[in-house]
Amino acid sequence: MSEPAPPWSEDELAAALASGVALLPTVREQLARVGADLDRRFLAEEDIRTLVRERAARLDAILRCLWTHHRLDADPRIALLAVGGYGRGELHPHSDIDLLVLLADESARVPHTAALEAFITCLWDTRLAIGHSVRTLAECREVAAADITIATALMEARTIRGDDALRARLAAATAPEQIWPSAEFFRAKWDEQKARHRKFNNTEYNLEPNIKGCPGGLRDVQTVGWVAKRHFHAASTLELVARGFLNEAEYHALMRGQDFLWRIRYGLHMLAGRAEDRLLFDHQLSLARLFGYADDERGLAVEHFMKDYFRWVLRLGVLNEMLTQLFDEAILRACEPVDIYEINQRFRVRNGYLEVAHDNVFRHSPWALIEMFTLMAQSDFITAPRASTIRLVHQSRRLIDDALRRDPLANRLFLQLLASPWRVATQLDRMKRYGVLGRFVPEFGRIIGQTQHDLFHVYSVDSHTIRVVRNMRMFLLPRAREEFPTAAHAIKRLPRPELLYLAGLFHDIAKGRGGDHSELGALDAAAFCRRLELSPRETNLVAWLVRNHLQMSTTAQRKDISDPEVIETFARLVADQMHLDHLYTLTVADITATNPTLWNSWRASLLHSLYVQTKRALRRGLENPPDRGERIAETRAAAQNLLEGRGVQPQRVEALWAQMGPDYFLRETAVDIAWHSEAILARGEPETPVVLTKAAGSRFDPVTQIFIYTRDRDHLFAVITATMEQLGLNVHGARLYSSADHHTLDTFFVLEQDGSPVPPDGPRAAQIRHALSEHLGGTEHYLDVVQRHTPRALKHFAAPTETRLATDPSGSHSILEVMTPDRAGLLARIGRVFLAFGIKVRNARITTLGERVEDVFFITDAAHRPIEDPATADGLQRAIREALDRDGNAPAATATRRSP
Repeated sequence: MSEPAPPWSEDELAAALASGVALLPTVREQLARVGADLDRRFLAEEDIRTLVRERAARLDAILRCLWTHHRLDADPRIALLAVGGYGRGELHPHSDIDLLVLLADESARVPHTAALEAFITCLWDTRLAIGHSVRTLAECREVAAADITIATALMEARTIRGDDALRARLAAATAPEQIWPSAEFFRAKWDEQKARHRKFNNTEYNLEPNIKGCPGGLRDVQTVGWVAKRHFHAASTLELVARGFLNEAEYHALMRGQDFLWRIRYGLHMLAGRAEDRLLFDHQLSLARLFGYADDERGLAVEHFMKDYFRWVLRLGVLNEMLTQLFDEAILRACEPVDIYEINQRFRVRNGYLEVAHDNVFRHSPWALIEMFTLMAQSDFITAPRASTIRLVHQSRRLIDDALRRDPLANRLFLQLLASPWRVATQLDRMKRYGVLGRFVPEFGRIIGQTQHDLFHVYSVDSHTIRVVRNMRMFLLPRAREEFPTAAHAIKRLPRPELLYLAGLFHDIAKGRGGDHSELGALDAAAFCRRLELSPRETNLVAWLVRNHLQMSTTAQRKDISDPEVIETFARLVADQMHLDHLYTLTVADITATNPTLWNSWRASLLHSLYVQTKRALRRGLENPPDRGERIAETRAAAQNLLEGRGVQPQRVEALWAQMGPDYFLRETAVDIAWHSEAILARGEPETPVVLTKAAGSRFDPVTQIFIYTRDRDHLFAVITATMEQLGLNVHGARLYSSADHHTLDTFFVLEQDGSPVPPDGPRAAQIRHALSEHLGGTEHYLDVVQRHTPRALKHFAAPTETRLATDPSGSHSILEVMTPDRAGLLARIGRVFLAFGIKVRNARITTLGERVEDVFFITDAAHRPIEDPATADGLQRAIREALDRDGNAPAATATRRSP
């Protein structure tokens, strides 16, 4: 295969255009040659700075030729300028090409109007991403004075063709002495940066980060350069080294980080075939392969790539933070009176910022690297560390060695930090950002930037961990009583909340090592607690919390917490109220820090119910489990009293209840039993299905209940779930019972697609009751499976369906777990398989975790026995996997998840 033709030189292109060749095809061919040449060299890993700058230079040559071709180069009153990023001489494959046609004054406009129109039309016809303006010097000054974005773009102006004296006059007209004095400019750019960071939740960590706009992204690097140019008249960032704002190592880190992001941006443009700054999931996978990352026992190639990305933007973010503060001191606060408060021999506060007393503080007292964060957590008047101190911390972080990690004073200071009253999570985050926490706790250092390539874990492991501690601290604030009342109550009961924070710090610390991260993390936590000289009892508590940090969530979401035996088992695990309070608070903090959409009213109600029921069991005493017969009798009596108050005859009630099994009275409340019974007995026709809707109640009863009483038939679960999916309802749980007279009593817990309950007694509730009654009215008709568009993000996280089937310890039923990518019609497909195998569903837990669902079904065979025949068990699971994965129902897998 022949090599592609190389680009023409500028002289060759000019000669070709002068010879009369077809203009547009020739220019397009030159652009294609330039693009192909640079892409080939990019794939060969040539220096990215060379490629980005050469693309700009090649385009300069094309524009010069076109400018001359349109006879615009003879008048010294007109010039073609590159502005913005193109003005800096930086151009990626599909970057915007911002041009300014600069006129000395209005007299230069009229003679060239037709030629300029032809020139601009030609540029558009070449399909270049051109942004252009035609302005006089006076107009440029006017619009720049009114808009800092334009002023910033004009700062980077560079002459492509024409008299450079015009550009010099433009620079003088828009200089700080004329418009946007450097103090105003810096304040505006700083405010602009803060607003941009808020747009991305003030974090470098996003599932699909924007490499230009996110904190630590390319825009942060550019902001540093703009301020340096405006205030210090610096031609490049390198000049900040000579001025003492950067040292050599920091400058090289800034440039290497920019190079890393430039390679990603170039690759994004090349893969997308257009301008693209978002690291979308499919691009993450493609770039990981392109850059040579590989899967290994530690994780997927894409996870290694994103770990490098997050570590680089973290470093760039710290450099931006440090430089911004130094600029603030030099530009905005240069004339501010100095107010110094001496804390001790090592630290003082200068105008609200903590600084070292001298440059040898950390060399003489390495433990002061921990002390400084403790001091900030103990004082509400310290804003942040001073930039010079941040730099010294970074330079001194290698002093954190095994000797310091064993130092009792350093460990006491860390424990004091956790027990401090002010912004504990903020100090932990600073320790991480400045390179201290990952060295003081090496296990934490290994998870910095570590991601899991899914939609469930929105943040990297380290970011998630800090958010867990931040959530715990938030539970102490008055505002938490409204949104998290149980957690706010539980955390106030803890004698030493810092032990909870330690558990939060270590709960995911062993992720990515292989094996059970809960068990491995518990070992790490116990070792660290011994370093902190905690008592054996406190050490055991922290290790227990880390080991069991998933147990409460798993029990609430994947087990039948209406079953007293489930509550008894969980109560024996926690053993006492103190462990329950700690575990509940850790669980809520963990869930809410994993994914902003994960915490909803349904999960909140499940965890609250488990907490309350376990609390009752502990108060009653684990040695005194409730007697099933007594509980059934109490529930029946309470329900009977309610029904008698409504005028329902006791004899009719007893006759109805005689058909019900004991599970119904064990798992349902007296209020709901009375509600069901009254409606069933009020039917006009004996075989008419009963369909009831019950509105959501309090925050602890937030879902809509749909109760269905009808004659049992094989296809029932499939028809009900298909109907609900066609109605656009999300099923979150179900309890299903069979009566002795061959009826079913089924309760489904549902929410609308947006997570809200169904409005009570309105047309929507009536629509639901009508649709269900119609499809339950004796027909064997089976509804079509719902088909909906699969969201873009979900298409990149498909994986084969996994199933597990086991017999419940009680021996009364089997537990089927189905883990599969989320999609419309999922329950209906499973229902069809249940129909084919004659499966009865007793209970269900429907859990959506990002792009995946993890559904649990409590099932029996047609004779109400667990599924114990191996052939049937294997066939059932195989049929479910095939039903969910066939015909493209699950999009093609793009990444294979390793076993946890």
